[in-house]
Amino acid sequence: MDMPPVLSVRDLSVDLAGPVAGRRILDAIAFDVAPREIVGVVGATGAGKTVLAKALVNGLEPPLTARGTVRFRGQDILNLAPRAMRPLRREIAYVGANPMGALDPTLPVGHQIAEKMRAVNPAVAAAEARRRVVALLDAVRIPSAARRFHDYPSQFSGGMMQRALLVDAMISDPALLVADNVTQPLDVTVAAQVIRLMRELTERFQTAILFVSSSLPVAREAASRTLVIDSGRLVEEQPTEALIARPRHAYTRDLVAQIPTIWTRSPALPRTGEPARDRSESSPVIRLEDVSQTYRVRERGTFAGTSALRAVRNVTFDIHKGDSFAVVGESGCGKSTLMRLLSRLERPSGGRILCDGQDIAPLSGPALLGFRRKLQLVLQDPFNSLPPRTGIGAMLEAPLRTHGWRDAGRIRERVRAVMNDVGLSPALYDALPVGLSAGQRQRINVARAMVLEPEILLMDETLSSLDQTEQFRLLALFEKLQRAHGLTYIFISHDLAMVRKACNRIAVMYLGEVVELADNERLFFDPGHPYTKALLSAMPTLEERRYRPEECLLDGEPPSPIDLPAGCAFRSRCPRAFAPCAAEGPHLVTRGAGALAACHRVTAPGARPVHADAAG
Repeated sequence: MDMPPVLSVRDLSVDLAGPVAGRRILDAIAFDVAPREIVGVVGATGAGKTVLAKALVNGLEPPLTARGTVRFRGQDILNLAPRAMRPLRREIAYVGANPMGALDPTLPVGHQIAEKMRAVNPAVAAAEARRRVVALLDAVRIPSAARRFHDYPSQFSGGMMQRALLVDAMISDPALLVADNVTQPLDVTVAAQVIRLMRELTERFQTAILFVSSSLPVAREAASRTLVIDSGRLVEEQPTEALIARPRHAYTRDLVAQIPTIWTRSPALPRTGEPARDRSESSPVIRLEDVSQTYRVRERGTFAGTSALRAVRNVTFDIHKGDSFAVVGESGCGKSTLMRLLSRLERPSGGRILCDGQDIAPLSGPALLGFRRKLQLVLQDPFNSLPPRTGIGAMLEAPLRTHGWRDAGRIRERVRAVMNDVGLSPALYDALPVGLSAGQRQRINVARAMVLEPEILLMDETLSSLDQTEQFRLLALFEKLQRAHGLTYIFISHDLAMVRKACNRIAVMYLGEVVELADNERLFFDPGHPYTKALLSAMPTLEERRYRPEECLLDGEPPSPIDLPAGCAFRSRCPRAFAPCAAEGPHLVTRGAGALAACHRVTAPGARPVHADAAG
C-alpha cells in the first residue's frame, strides 16, 4: 500500500501586489512529494523557483500573496498564522542558497545550532545538545567537529557552512526539507558531497526533500523525479532520467540543448590568443613568478600568539594576449587570494606579478591608476555588487570620471556605446537596477569594467550565480567582446563545465599551489594529477562520465593551510598516495606539449622539473 504524500500542492498561485499589481509569479502549481523522496525543481532565473520554495514553508512576505493549498501531512499550511506554524517548524526545514548570511555572524556556529535544538526540545540539557551537534557536524564531514563547534560563521568555508546549515535544518528530524539552490555557490566536489549527504539524510531521518536548482545536471545527481518551471508555470514533470532522455515540452528541450558538453563532442572552444609555437617567443601580458601570500592569524586560547596561514604558495605561470585562462579548485584552495593579488588589491608576501613586464606590487598614484584601467575586475554577485540607489548610467560614468574624463557629452556617448556592446538597452540609462534579472545586472558589471577599454578582464566567479540560460548568453557575449576588442580573460571559477566551453588554458589549484597546468583538451581528456581527476569526476553532466566518482571523488576538507602536512599536501585525500608522497612535496613536472603536473606518479618520458621562467 502506497504511503500518503508528505507534501501535496494544489492550484498554488502567487501574485505580486502593490504598484505592479496583477503580476503573476506562480500560476496553478500542483504536485506531490512522497516520504523519503527527493524531487527536483529546475528552471531559469525568474521562473519562480525560490518563490515556490518559500511558499511551501509558509515563508512568503508582502507584497507577495498566495492562494491554493499546500498540505503538509494533510494539513493546509499556506496561510497559517505564525503562532499556528511554530509547532510545524520542527517538522518542515528550509535551507537557502546563501550559506554565509544564514546564521548570526556574532555567535559560534555550533552554539547557534545547539540553541535551536534546545528551543525545539527544551528537555535536552546544554551538554547533551552540544554532544549531539558535534556528532552531527562530524556526520556531515566537518573536520575537527569538536573544535569547529566554537568557530564563527566567518571561519567556515562556503562548503562547510552549507553542510552546517543542513545540520541546522535536520536538528529537529524534519519530515520535509526544502533545499533552495543549496549547491549553486559550491565547488563541484563539495556540491557532490552535499548531494550524497542529502541522500543519506532521506534514509537516516526518513526525510522527503524538495531540491530546487538552476542546473538540470545537478538535479539529475540528486532527484529521482524532476519538475520543470517556466515563467511561473509547471510545464513538465517526469522521472529525471526520462525527462532528460525524452523531454516533452519545448522549454525542457531548450534546457537540455543549452547544457555544455564535456566529452561526447568537442565544444566550440574560444580562440587562443597566440599559436602555441609563438608562446615561447612572445612576452606574456601577465607573469607570476613564485608568488606567495602568507597571513598572520590569531591562535585560539592565546593573548597575542599568531600562526602563519599560507594561502598561496609559489605559484608560477604566464598568461598571453588573447588567452582565456582559468584558475579552478575547491573552496579554500587560494583562488580568491590569487584574484586579490592579480588585481593588486593586495601585495604578495613573496615573488612577483608582472603586467607587460612591470612589477605591479610597488605601483602607486597615477601608475596604479593606469594599471587599474588596463586590468578590470568583474565580481560574482550581480545583486550586492551594484549600488541599488544609483542609476545605471551614473554607475558606468563613475569609472570614466575617476580616470579624468570631464566632457559630459563624451562620457555619455562612451557609456551608451558600451551598453550597446554588452546588450543593455539605452532606455536603461537612467533606470535603477531594482527589478532587473541577474543576467542583466551582470551585464552592467561587465559594462562597468569595459567602459575603460581594458586589455584584461579578471572574472571572479562571474557566472556562478546565474542559471545555465544566462550563462549561455553571457559566454556568447564574452566571445563577441574578445573578438571585437582583443581582450585577455582570466576566469576564477569552480564551474568546470563553463571552463570547458570558455577557456583555452587551465590552472588547477590545491591548498595554495598550482598542481596542474594544461591546455583545455589535454586537461579534460588526459589529466596528470589525481586531484584534477577528482574535480572532473564530480562535475554534474548529462553525459556518461569519463572518470568514475567512486574511484576519484574526495571526502572531507583539505588540510589546514596553517598546519600543512609534510610531503605532498594532497596525500591525505589521494586514492593513489604511496611512500614518496609522505617524504617530499612534488614539484611541477612537464608532461609535454605545455602540460605540467605536480605529482610523484607523473612518469612521462623526459619528465623534468619546471622553474619559474618556464611555466608559460
